[in-house]
Amino acid sequence: MTTSTLDAAAILEALRPVQDPELRRSLVELNMIRDIRVEPERVAFTLVLTTPACPLREFIVDECKAAIRQLAPIETIDVTVTAETPRSPALPDRQSIKGVRNIVAISSGKGGVGKTSVSVNVAIALAQSGARVGLLDADIYGPNVPLMLGLQDQSLFVQKREDGGEDIFPLENYGVKMVSMGLLIGRDQPVIWRGPMLNGVIRQFLYQVQWGELDYLIVDMPPGTGDAQLTLTQAVPLAGAVIVTTPQSVALLDSRKGLNMFRQLQVPILGIVENMSYFIPPDLPDRQYDIFGSEGGETTARELGIPLLGRIPLEIALRQGGDAGKPIVVGHPESASAQALTQIAKTLAGRVSMLALGAG
Repeated sequence: MTTSTLDAAAILEALRPVQDPELRRSLVELNMIRDIRVEPERVAFTLVLTTPACPLREFIVDECKAAIRQLAPIETIDVTVTAETPRSPALPDRQSIKGVRNIVAISSGKGGVGKTSVSVNVAIALAQSGARVGLLDADIYGPNVPLMLGLQDQSLFVQKREDGGEDIFPLENYGVKMVSMGLLIGRDQPVIWRGPMLNGVIRQFLYQVQWGELDYLIVDMPPGTGDAQLTLTQAVPLAGAVIVTTPQSVALLDSRKGLNMFRQLQVPILGIVENMSYFIPPDLPDRQYDIFGSEGGETTARELGIPLLGRIPLEIALRQGGDAGKPIVVGHPESASAQALTQIAKTLAGRVSMLALGAG
């Protein structure tokens, strides 16, 4: 068979057995194959992925080309790759955010495990892949996201509406839109609030911020299982939650509590991220030191039956980048930590798509 006897229907049928490796469903059934064109000695089509951060993009393209070449020895097969991120299902007792497709909570059972570093770097990595990303700093008492994004000396613009309400306009850096309590108060000013006031500002950040169109809204949660977690889970339909921990036993114990809180509130668990998995000294990059123990996150994930999204090594550049407002996926993208964070972002995006399409 040659291209002269092929048509779009034959190409579509040849591609029907090819599956998305994560969703385990046919690309054709998922409407991921579009705009098929058959010309003399050339076939072209568009592959529409479920996330710009798809980690298996090249594998899927190669599988498609191999399936088509089983029909005929076609030399030129051009594949245009785009993405349409699916929207998480709406819930009857939750209010969605206009334009926001998926809301992901990044949480931890205790402080000091690097949750904000993970949130910031994952958000930037998603944006680097081509996704539209927002970052909501829900740690009202300890808002550190502005510092890590290099925006700590700026303020949010708040505009009064004719109806008496307010529109809040996020700041943006590294392709990520962001709001934080740290942009509304002085650098050394403490937030001394009871729960209802905290709940109110989180709802303002959710519904009064002009987020625009977003594929992912990452929410950097405060540690623990308190008011902020309840407000978020009861207000919006979450695509899922990520639990950040270190290999240390006390961190793993608290991470289980945080994970079980989300489960009790019927929020899908996207997976565990093990941070500070091992230390890489800058003068001995081939050495690894398990300062906080080893494989704790992997063991916990296996025991609880949830995915381990990745393990992030501890490098001095990771801390330096956060302090300087230039996160490591921007400042040192070739580093082991940046590579791990980028892969975690891709895996996380795949998990969100799976759950949104009911394949999780």
